Amino acid sequence: MPAISQPPGDTDRLWEELRIEAQISCEIEPSAERLISRLVLDAPGFNVALSSILSDKLASKWIAESELSSLFEAMFQTDHGAATGARNDLRAVRDRDPVARGVLVPFLFFKGFQAIQSYRLSHWLWSRERRVVACLLQSRISEVFAVDIHPAARLGSGILIDHATSVIVGETAVIENDVSILHEVTLGGTGKQTGDRHPKVRRGVLIGAGAKVLGNVEIGEGAKIGAGSVVLDPVPPHCTVAGVPAKIVSRSGARMPAFEMDQRFPHEYVDGSGI
Repeated sequence: MPAISQPPGDTDRLWEELRIEAQISCEIEPSAERLISRLVLDAPGFNVALSSILSDKLASKWIAESELSSLFEAMFQTDHGAATGARNDLRAVRDRDPVARGVLVPFLFFKGFQAIQSYRLSHWLWSRERRVVACLLQSRISEVFAVDIHPAARLGSGILIDHATSVIVGETAVIENDVSILHEVTLGGTGKQTGDRHPKVRRGVLIGAGAKVLGNVEIGEGAKIGAGSVVLDPVPPHCTVAGVPAKIVSRSGARMPAFEMDQRFPHEYVDGSGI
């Protein structure tokens, strides 16, 4: 495969971290040496390794692994934001998910991380009017990772989708940088209306497991949504909401709840009348 360019000025310390973990893992787990060597140690760089992993997982009788590799190569060569976003997403997993214990295991196996990077290719294709292939990828991402992100949705970087199963992100949804989302979350519409109809999630938001955010509502910076909540109204910045329908229950104690990953409510819990 031709060399895939790295982002300008990126010394790729994350790639070095990946390689060091890979070397150590090969010594500890000889049975995994073939897998780790092929996918990481034998790869010339982060972008190539990631492309290889995703192309292998997404390939089907309708789109070959070699074709997917070429598409990832073209994306990384023309959109340095995709490569930067992938690195920031991997750092988010390492820093926020206690199960990760580094970057190698999430890079190889975590479907939330891999689903976001696959979405980045579908979004790149969508923005170039290659809508059929973009939707084909959306379908494959849903089948392989159990995550359904519309190619037109707009995602930032530093995003963690933890566990990932049954996460749905609608066509006009926006997820800004440094957001954490748990499994079974829906960012959806409220009916069959068209146009701008999906949520806008601002920086630093934490969305708990099973939460449903419906309609063109804004979730303010640093807000927290309790597990199992149904959000139908805008959420002010740095507020915690919970319930069905969701109501403000407190002010968020953390500036960026996405970094804390604490789904509990603060002690200053208030009743559903808000604050």
